[in-house]
Amino acid sequence: MLRAVLAGAGAGGAVPAQIRNVVWSMRMPRLILASLVGAGLSVSGCAFQGLFSNPLATPDTLGVASGASFGAVLALLLGCGLTGVQLSALLFGVAALLLTGISGKCLTGSKTTTILAGIMVGSLFSSLVSLVKFTADTESQLPAITCWLMGSFESAGYASLTIGAPAILIGCAVLLCLRWRMNLLPLSEDEAVSSGVNIRALRLIVEFCATLITASCVSMCGQVGWVGLIVPHICRLLVGSNQKVLLPVSVSVGAAFMMIVDTLARTASPKEIPISILTAVIGAPFFILLLRKNRGWAL
Repeated sequence: MLRAVLAGAGAGGAVPAQIRNVVWSMRMPRLILASLVGAGLSVSGCAFQGLFSNPLATPDTLGVASGASFGAVLALLLGCGLTGVQLSALLFGVAALLLTGISGKCLTGSKTTTILAGIMVGSLFSSLVSLVKFTADTESQLPAITCWLMGSFESAGYASLTIGAPAILIGCAVLLCLRWRMNLLPLSEDEAVSSGVNIRALRLIVEFCATLITASCVSMCGQVGWVGLIVPHICRLLVGSNQKVLLPVSVSVGAAFMMIVDTLARTASPKEIPISILTAVIGAPFFILLLRKNRGWAL
């Protein structure tokens, strides 16, 4: 495989065309997608946990994943192509964020009420997903929708990466550039003013970037749970809670974790296992062990 990669990059010897095509047309897009999704969801989880000072915050805290899922299944129901599914998922993911923001501001605007608003918005879009599944054709549309919701990298390709990868890369780049200031997110506005940081603007930027990353990940591979929850905690045990170090480590660990899970999904059984099943099977017991070993995490 290494020879095929080098040959495709023009740095290796002759490799059979069939092997080169398999590596560059099938394996490489999938590897890139798994790396981007793992890194993106991990960084997004770190951002949300720091933003809400809540160790259980996930990329779906604001209902973004549920909104993006509804947009994708709606596009599948309407018979849209891959591009339409991705664009619809991104659009409804951002719409879920806006709806959560409006709902939170209409209550008190505090972190707790924002989380509650996100739970309500996520529940709303989850019920809409169920409605779409109920109305879908049971022979053709419903199996495709169900398979997509369970998460898979099987449809990875350069066309989908062209649409979804820029959003993940831009969102991660902005968060990495702001990681020195993200340690101030748990502070109140009065405390943050003394440091010379506009905490409201910082929170809005972090929310938007994390939302953009999550919606883009969901639009390309469906819902993949536990990554944004478990990986930040693993990295916190390794390097501590300083966002300056935590975010770059989360990128590396998240990408590696997702590539390992994808390899298991392809090789553990004759038929490919959906990604969300494996992440839950691996993540839930491991998280329970972390809870037993550590009574809490400092954010």
